[in-house]
Amino acid sequence: MHNFEYFTPTRVIFGKEAEKETGRLVKEQNCKKVFLHYGGNSAKKSGLLDRVCRSLEGEGIEYTMLGGVIPNPHLSLVREGIEVCKKEGVDFILAVGGGSVIDSAKAIGYGAANEGDVWDFYDEKRSPKACLPIGTILTIAAAGSEMSDSSVITNEDGWLKRGYSNDKCRCKFAILNPELTYTLPDYQTQCGCVDILMHTMERYLNHGENMEMTDGISEALMRTVIKNARILKNEPENYEARAEVMWAGSLSHNGLTGCGTDGGDWASHQIEHELGGMFDVAHGAGLAAVWGSWARYVYKDSIERFVKFAENVMGIPHTENQEETVLAGIAAMEDFYRSVNMPTSLKELGIEVTDEQIGELAEKCTFFGRRTVGCVKALGKEDIIKIYEAAR
Repeated sequence: MHNFEYFTPTRVIFGKEAEKETGRLVKEQNCKKVFLHYGGNSAKKSGLLDRVCRSLEGEGIEYTMLGGVIPNPHLSLVREGIEVCKKEGVDFILAVGGGSVIDSAKAIGYGAANEGDVWDFYDEKRSPKACLPIGTILTIAAAGSEMSDSSVITNEDGWLKRGYSNDKCRCKFAILNPELTYTLPDYQTQCGCVDILMHTMERYLNHGENMEMTDGISEALMRTVIKNARILKNEPENYEARAEVMWAGSLSHNGLTGCGTDGGDWASHQIEHELGGMFDVAHGAGLAAVWGSWARYVYKDSIERFVKFAENVMGIPHTENQEETVLAGIAAMEDFYRSVNMPTSLKELGIEVTDEQIGELAEKCTFFGRRTVGCVKALGKEDIIKIYEAAR
């Protein structure tokens, strides 16, 4: 078991009509002006944005708005948001949306509270001294950004997708109403379920001994998401299933499933980030498309963990042949992906990748030779090329 620090300062308000508490929660932050950040037209069409604005107005809180966040949020919109915050004297950011909106809000929070170019933080050139306080109203259960210390931004100059983690960006509060996810297309719902699973699997499939308690929480979380993803495939307005998935999303990425571990592997995420940067694919679908190829490439370096995953999560019967058990577990997870219409290859993801593009993806993934990725097996450029080729 590894030493760990567990920090979850985000206040969670969970349940039906929880968004009605927005004005009160923002007022408690003693702010003067709110920057309301959101994505596309769905927040407007659903009436959510109007309800949020009325709640703010009911508490006498001024606000300014900026929409337009897209999946794999762009640095250009972040920079626009920073300028608006500085010009309008904003002192609180309210993100209404999913992980992309929250990630964009966090980046804006860094940029508005610090001098210089916000990309420096994501490019690992320096660290922020502060971040504007942030709250969120979650509309997609997936990324767990509402309770995490991380955000991911895509720089259109070179299409570099980079993540950055710092406790300063953790949300002050997160409003979680499962009803707000009813209108999501099934594809987005299932992409979210894959993302939740992967946030847990990245920590669980590591290269060390975990705490029994942490393993048990992680295994239950993964089984719960798999069960309820299947339910939502046929019953998209099943409140209980939506609630289970939404809460799992927050727990999967708030640090709980990493307590006592070595920090996790995260290679699958890094490999997918480059696909997202180059091809703008949905994050969850991209993870599903590469995970099996990664798992088959690395499992021998941590075979006991993969056996535990196969037996305790995927329900593979115990045998004396560890390799057979592991491969059956990997195949079972891929069968689950297919059962909810998620891809298990780049071709199924809908992209054709050339050898030249694979080389570029691998080069970017290693930060142009400055790093390896993963802890189960440290992956350099040639390893990553082989995984992309296997996933093709």
